[in-house]
Amino acid sequence: MSGILDGKRILITGVLMESSIAFHAAKLAQEQGAEVILTAWPRPTLTERIAKKLPKPVKVIELDVTNDEHLARLEGLVREELGGLDGVLHSIGFAPQDALGGNFLNTPFESVATAMHVSAFSLKSLTMACKPLFPAEGAAVVGLTFDAQFAWPQYDWMGPAKAALEATSRYLARDLGKENIRCNLVSAGPLGSMAAKSIPGFSDLADVWNSRSMLEWDMSDPEPTGKAVVALLSDWFPKTTGEIVHVDGGLHAMGA
Repeated sequence: MSGILDGKRILITGVLMESSIAFHAAKLAQEQGAEVILTAWPRPTLTERIAKKLPKPVKVIELDVTNDEHLARLEGLVREELGGLDGVLHSIGFAPQDALGGNFLNTPFESVATAMHVSAFSLKSLTMACKPLFPAEGAAVVGLTFDAQFAWPQYDWMGPAKAALEATSRYLARDLGKENIRCNLVSAGPLGSMAAKSIPGFSDLADVWNSRSMLEWDMSDPEPTGKAVVALLSDWFPKTTGEIVHVDGGLHAMGA
C-alpha cells in the first residue's frame, strides 16, 4: 500500500530530541514514502545523532534561520541532495530566558526582538529560501504554533511571538496562493519537548490541560501532532491554506 507522501521531498527543521514533534513528523513522513532532509541549529551533531533513529538515513544541513548566508546557501545544498522540495516543516521557536516565566512587564526589547525574529519572521525567511525549490504545481508549508488566542501562564513574550507567527502564515498563504503554495499551522497542546522544558514554570501551563481538555491529553505523546503535520504536507488538503489545525484535545473550544 502506498503512503500519502509517496514521491514527496520534505525539509524538516527542529529535530532536537526523539520526543520532539519534528522527529515524529520526520519518522511518519518517511514511513509514508517521503524523502526527508533535516536542518539543525545550533548543534547539528545532536540532530545527526537523533536522526540515526529514523527509519532511513537523512542528510542534516546546518541552518540558522536568522543568518542570511545560511538561508542563501540552503537552495544549493537541498538541490544537490534532493533536486527540489514539495514541502517544508517550520518547527522553530526561541525566546531568551528573560522573555519567559512571568517576566512579561520587565522584558527588554532586545529579547522581544530575538523571540520575534526566530519564532515568527523565520517562517517567511525559510519559506522564501525554499521557494525556488518548489515545483510549478505547488508545495506545502506547515508550521507549529501554540494557541495565541489567549494569555498563558509563564509563556509571556512567546505568546505575542506565536501570534505574529500565525499572522505571518496567513499573509504567506495570501501572497503565495496564486502559485499553489499552501501555508498552514498546527496548534499543539503542551508536550514535554526541549522547547517546553526551557519555559520556567512549564508545569503551571501543562496543568491547564490536565483539568480542562475534552480528550485525554498525553504530554509525552507527540505522534498525534506529527500525524496532522504529515497530513497537511500531503495532497489530502489541496484547497486548505491560511488555516490553523488544533491538535490539543479540544481545549481551544472550551469556555471558562
